Amino acid sequence: MQGNAANTHSGAHAQLPGVKLWFIDTGGAGEPVMLLHPNTGTSETWEPQIAALSQAGYRVIAFDRRGWGKSFADDKPGAKPRSIAEDLDALVGYLKLDSFHLLGVAGGGFIAMDYAAWRPERLRSLIVGASTCMIQDKEIADFIARIAIPGIRDLSSHYREIGPSYRGANPEGVERWIEIDEHARQPGAGFQPSMRTPNTLAKIASVPTPTLVIAADADLLAPPGLMRIWAAHLRNHEWAIIHDAGHAMTWEQPGHFNDIVLDFLRRH
Repeated sequence: MQGNAANTHSGAHAQLPGVKLWFIDTGGAGEPVMLLHPNTGTSETWEPQIAALSQAGYRVIAFDRRGWGKSFADDKPGAKPRSIAEDLDALVGYLKLDSFHLLGVAGGGFIAMDYAAWRPERLRSLIVGASTCMIQDKEIADFIARIAIPGIRDLSSHYREIGPSYRGANPEGVERWIEIDEHARQPGAGFQPSMRTPNTLAKIASVPTPTLVIAADADLLAPPGLMRIWAAHLRNHEWAIIHDAGHAMTWEQPGHFNDIVLDFLRRH
């Protein structure tokens, strides 16, 4: 590992502006891949991806965003709130990364797009999966309103996040996913990540980075039809779809997801 922390797969804290950030870094000389977790969960949800990507020779880095897991925002009076994109940039500086691949799913995709529009010169490639990208334009907002299921957010999050095939076939996996999510957010942490600037279709149209967009056909929150709308505004993107998976695609079908990602990374 470069930077100021010992090489460890078990994780370490980086004292960054306004936050004590918990991160995992597999180390090594491979190209870095930064992972941004969804709103439901922490860096623990990336276990299958960390294993596969590091085995393929990549240096894999994942962190708990402020207010999630083991990352704690500065609670001193007058402390300035920061966006997660700024925390990511501070971690990149801490680890002395010249350039890296950035992968975000669901809420992590919001942050990935926020960062890509701000710091494109740092990115080798961008991967966004199962995400609305928190696009503020009316076209996306109207689509989300039309597909919303009344009362679903009053239920346990696994009903909206995990596809029915996985829920029926993998009770142990569902139980573990719920366990991670139940301990993900600290008291008082908002569900949505703080953004540097609002994501819009015009904003993502400015991103020059080669981008892979991955959708899941049983996703109740970011179905392929919605994701194709914003993906069409990207300058340079590829499209992939995972069948019979819900919003938690990385958890439900890690092997398929990892194969798609590795194929893309090897070409960029």
